[in-house]
Amino acid sequence: MSNKLEKVQSEVRALLKNQGMRATAQRLAVLVTLHEQEAPMTHEEVMGLLTAGLYDKASVWRVLSDLAGVGILRRMDLGDRVWRYELQDACRTISDDHPHFLCEACSEVTCLPPLEVRSKDGSIPQALLNADFHIRISGKCGTCAGDSAAV
Repeated sequence: MSNKLEKVQSEVRALLKNQGMRATAQRLAVLVTLHEQEAPMTHEEVMGLLTAGLYDKASVWRVLSDLAGVGILRRMDLGDRVWRYELQDACRTISDDHPHFLCEACSEVTCLPPLEVRSKDGSIPQALLNADFHIRISGKCGTCAGDSAAV
């Protein structure tokens, strides 16, 4: 086993321990998989990266739901009615809720840096001072926009 994998497993074990959860093989596999990703993943995408035949869909679904329930994962719907999961841990450069770009053609999701919402005069609308909102930007990614330009 590589030192990097051991370090990641140690990190995710600590995340589970901090939430009072056991470090089962399925939880570790899901967390290591999500740790290596740079964007939120669907259940199907997680399943596609796990060792084939080793984990069943229902168990992975429960693991994702349980981990989101205790705050280890962030669960989001980016407007396309598909749940995506993103690991929230100390190694992430963006630790709070951040905006995402959803490609309407290929469904690829990209994390965006934090954005600020202000009116044109630079003020923050009173209604947003204590609001909880999520920013999702959609359109075509560079690859898909390039594909349609070639047609």
